[in-house]
Amino acid sequence: MKKTENQRTRNWTFVVYPESVVPNWKEELQKLYVPLLISPLHDKDVNPDGTPKKAHYHVLLMFEGVKSYDQILKFTKDIKATIPQICHSAKGLARYMAHLDNPNKAQYKIKDIISLNGADLTELLKPSSQDRYTMIKEMLQFISNNQIMEFEDILVYAMNEKFDTWFPLLCDNSAYIIGQAINSRRNRYKEKGETLVGNQIVNHTTGELKDVSFLQKNKEEPKDE
Repeated sequence: MKKTENQRTRNWTFVVYPESVVPNWKEELQKLYVPLLISPLHDKDVNPDGTPKKAHYHVLLMFEGVKSYDQILKFTKDIKATIPQICHSAKGLARYMAHLDNPNKAQYKIKDIISLNGADLTELLKPSSQDRYTMIKEMLQFISNNQIMEFEDILVYAMNEKFDTWFPLLCDNSAYIIGQAINSRRNRYKEKGETLVGNQIVNHTTGELKDVSFLQKNKEEPKDE
């Protein structure tokens, strides 16, 4: 602890236990006027022996200038949270709040992470280049497996089913490659004499029909993430 006590840094983190924290702890956090994140309530975590962990929140404070351990400790004592710890990676902790990189742990929803005082969660959760390539591969496979012929169809599917992963990519920087893949696929089907009619792909030579009615279902039944 001596090492932490003597250090000053911009990003600090601590844990809040609902049964011991002061009732207005979120309001007190907001009064710091510093960008911060509060995780979803981690109430499904387990210890290595399989016993449930106490329900808790993770908090990340992101100051513009460095702060000392004692400065943060005074605040955490006031609200009856745990002692503060240095956060070496704001991005890593933001992802940990939903266990995005820990598939064997209980999963929590990104939409339940609370951003206060201008904290930009979207920026912190931007995928790495490797993650982006992996998701583009998933989308291309989805296009192939499900006979996607229009960009709107994958966009609506992503909005409803992959809002935290595919959808931001399609909105920000991957629409061109996905759109080109769909255009290429549609042109190839045209060369084979196939077209999309309603919810079916029709082969005008053989008369074969391929049902794609799930696309209309995804348009009509949006889901909350």
